[in-house]
Amino acid sequence: MNDHIIEIKDISFIYPSKDIDSDDYKALDNININIKRGEFVAILGHNGSGKSTLSKLMNGILLPTEGDILVNGMNTKSEEEIWDIRQTAGMVFQNPDNQLVATIVEEDIAFGPENQGIEPSEIRRRVDEALNIVDMYPYRKSAPHALSGGQKQRIAIAGILAMDPDCIILDEPTAMLDPSGRKEVMNTVKRLNLKEKKTIVHITHYMDEVVEADRIIILEKGRIIAEGKPKEIFSQVEKVRKIGLDVPQVTELAYELNKSGIDIDTKVLNIEELVNSL
Repeated sequence: MNDHIIEIKDISFIYPSKDIDSDDYKALDNININIKRGEFVAILGHNGSGKSTLSKLMNGILLPTEGDILVNGMNTKSEEEIWDIRQTAGMVFQNPDNQLVATIVEEDIAFGPENQGIEPSEIRRRVDEALNIVDMYPYRKSAPHALSGGQKQRIAIAGILAMDPDCIILDEPTAMLDPSGRKEVMNTVKRLNLKEKKTIVHITHYMDEVVEADRIIILEKGRIIAEGKPKEIFSQVEKVRKIGLDVPQVTELAYELNKSGIDIDTKVLNIEELVNSL
């Protein structure tokens, strides 16, 4: 079995211009990324960096203009394998309302496995298991529209989980949520990675959501400009700021203290590490 669940090889993506007078738009420019099974990879970048385009390429929603993407060895350009690709790499979008299809929570989660042709007793088991994983089992008979934003997004994640993918791609899943909803969703994402051993590709522009990732990739104007562990990336405070992204507040505080002459490690990501360093 290949150690990499997603292989992105020399891909570029061009959006053709709708206007005769303007040029085509190159959203991604010769990107190479390998994602290991069980890894938690965060892809950062502000609007227009190409990160959402990349997420849609990984799931076969878009096809690369150049290069290839392999999901579990299957090429996203293969029409015969696209259904298997989407079952291997499930996608959670920014707006949970766009992913909820039924009027009762448990029916919504059963929708994917029913389309897979799975037998009813196994669907029942998967729905209950998915609800428990995202801590939403008590809401199984509720109407999705009556839930909070964070709860809706957890139901959308449960709907993907019920299809039993190896990898979950989250395209800015907290962008429309308040801070408590964001926290709910991120706790769920961490649990999926650590307890359920799912590969996570988390696309966001919130720095505090990625401090626990195994690896961070920063995109800028369709190219990878930085890649490494969170401590390596965020200790480059000036570089991260320069492209219009923030660093975690604790890292920024350590950076400013260091700059003012206090001997302190700038590679800190949480309060505990800051206190120990001081």
